Amino acid sequence: MKVRQRAVALYFIDKLALRAGNEKEEGETADTVGCCSLRVEHINLHPELDGQEYVTSILNKHLQDLMEGLTAKVFRTYNASITLQQQLKELTAPDENIPAKILSYNRANRAVAILCNHQRAPPKTFEKSMMNLQSKIDAKKEQLSDARRDLKSAKADAKVMKDAKTKKVVESKKKAVQRLEEQLMKLEVQATDREENKQIALGTSKLNYLDPRITVAWCKKWGVPIEKIYNKTQREKFAWAIDMADEDYEF
Repeated sequence: MKVRQRAVALYFIDKLALRAGNEKEEGETADTVGCCSLRVEHINLHPELDGQEYVTSILNKHLQDLMEGLTAKVFRTYNASITLQQQLKELTAPDENIPAKILSYNRANRAVAILCNHQRAPPKTFEKSMMNLQSKIDAKKEQLSDARRDLKSAKADAKVMKDAKTKKVVESKKKAVQRLEEQLMKLEVQATDREENKQIALGTSKLNYLDPRITVAWCKKWGVPIEKIYNKTQREKFAWAIDMADEDYEF
């Protein structure tokens, strides 16, 4: 029976990325359980002889017999890291700008969070923050529309005047349009990112389940500033990975 229990628990961790079930990760508020704390209402099980602590302890002992330091959580973490690396390869497009690449990273991390069932309740201020963000998007669209009209007018003047001064004005107006287009795209990417992740706790997987060397290598390969992914405290925590991993690192 012990062998069967252990095998089922490992299967759940491997295929479903269920956590061992001892404790919830920080930030997880959803009513979820782990493979060693499943109850009869969650799945059909054979009668148990002992409780959660017994099952978890024999599971970890078996894993440590296979590899020193290996636990159920580490085993699950391996799945999370492999998933992130695979998703980053599939989702990252070379010709994307930085905001779009960050969206791709968050979508890869989201796949991990879904795999590991890192749910959260939508923030109480979510609707209000989305309305504020949409207002910024609408305002930026108006600015862009005005800038495009100014550029069109400047081009018309340049055709008539044909002098250096009007050509400079055209170039200045072009740069203004490009700058506003980039700002608008950044806002729209931000809105998409927030909507997709309103019920997913991305921080739990990023900080506790993923090998940071995968993220560092991805940033170096695609020219994404590491501070766009990790804040100052996180960069200090993962300084070893930042120093160790180059753009060719493979987990």
